[in-house]
Amino acid sequence: MNNDVVVFGEPPLEFRYEQESVDPHDGLSLFGPYDGDSSSHPRNISYGLVGTPEGIESFGKWSHRIQSVIYPETNPRLWPLFPGFEASFASVWPEQPALEASMDASNLAAAARDKDQHKRAFNVVDQYLDAIRTMQKHDEPLDVIVCIVPDLIYQNCRPQSRVSDGLGYAVGTKTRHERERGQLDILDPYDPQMYAYSVDFRRQIKARSMVYNIPIQIVRESTLRLGPQTNTNERGLTPLSDRAWNLGVALYYKAGGKPWRLKSAREGVCYIGIAYRRKDPTSKSRSACCAAQMFLDSGDGIVFMGEYGPWYSPEGKQFHVSREAAQRLLNGVLGTYKELEGKPLKEVFLHCRSGIDRGEFSGFQDACPSGVKLTGIRVRKERSSLRLFREGRLPVIRGTFWEMHPRSGYLWASGFKQRLGTYDGWETPVPLHIEIQHGDADIALVAKDIFCLTKLNYNACRLGESEPVTVGFSDAVGEILVSNPTTSFRSPKFKFYI
Repeated sequence: MNNDVVVFGEPPLEFRYEQESVDPHDGLSLFGPYDGDSSSHPRNISYGLVGTPEGIESFGKWSHRIQSVIYPETNPRLWPLFPGFEASFASVWPEQPALEASMDASNLAAAARDKDQHKRAFNVVDQYLDAIRTMQKHDEPLDVIVCIVPDLIYQNCRPQSRVSDGLGYAVGTKTRHERERGQLDILDPYDPQMYAYSVDFRRQIKARSMVYNIPIQIVRESTLRLGPQTNTNERGLTPLSDRAWNLGVALYYKAGGKPWRLKSAREGVCYIGIAYRRKDPTSKSRSACCAAQMFLDSGDGIVFMGEYGPWYSPEGKQFHVSREAAQRLLNGVLGTYKELEGKPLKEVFLHCRSGIDRGEFSGFQDACPSGVKLTGIRVRKERSSLRLFREGRLPVIRGTFWEMHPRSGYLWASGFKQRLGTYDGWETPVPLHIEIQHGDADIALVAKDIFCLTKLNYNACRLGESEPVTVGFSDAVGEILVSNPTTSFRSPKFKFYI
């Protein structure tokens, strides 16, 4: 056993004018976005807005508020000042949308109260898609569509949601499976297609809206609250400046911008997260689907869906595809990359929570171009056995790496953040267990790369996440793809999935 423990410095990010900072708040405030001077920089964002009259009004006030400085309510190191949208992104966020669609609040609420969870989610999503479909017919080009969602939908349209005082009747498991297979009911006419989609509103609308080729941003109405919490029944929120940063970064990225990139990114090196998902995790079926997310030195992401097969082992609770399926999966990812980027690759790192067996790795090698180095790595949170403490009341420092073996070690991507002067988590920091299972690489370099990838979450503005983007978003991507297998179009662009 190697007892060497090191602390990696916070990975630097690159912003406008080739300037760097470890914190995206600082970099955007001081220098602006990485692509601020590029021809692709979105200087004036055109967006569509869909919601109830109340939601549209709330977003209008929000759009006005983010034009100017939002001062921190408390602890400015943890919740930094937001300097305004244009000051942060060198881009104009218009107070008025290019297109707007107002939805009937009572119709939306009625659909969200159906006791059949499939009808509930499908009919709610349908109302949003009707508005998006109408927008797409206009000549006005849109960079992103903002969907304002009442909190009732968030509460009622998720996999574990139950509506006891709703409309209609709940469907039992046997009937649901029959309807999934397309069986009709003379006494209860319904669209059998609705039983082929996820019962989760977010997953379903992300999947079904891709056909319109405009990324969407889902925002709960309560997130747009500008004033303080007035009673205990209201949803608890982070300070307004933090919400402005998070939503601002997400909207800018989805509109085609690049907020920042890794300063340490090595040209020609890419990282691919392999994700597996079963459509029904509660069943004993071995059927599962695989997907891959590819992240480049530019910060862009590419998504590719593999194929269904008996990839899940209930005994070992592991996922493994055949050699042929592994080859087709990586071929698809690299083929999509060639179409979108085309730059030559030098090295490919595969990240997977389940691990990669010899047969799978051989299939990945078959797909890998000649001269490109391939390394297979298992990355997963170690929740059961290992914790690391230091003297005093503060937890282990973020970036601490304990090399246990030349091919394995533990990385604490969560922990005390020196830039913030605090730990912003709730539990004792959990390490990532990193194992080089195939190929040759320096374990310290592998861990450092994984640590850098914790800073590529463009769905929020944070100093760093507890997992690299390659595995941190694997569940979200897998759920959208696998839970909605009948969708007619799947975008290869990562911004459609977050």
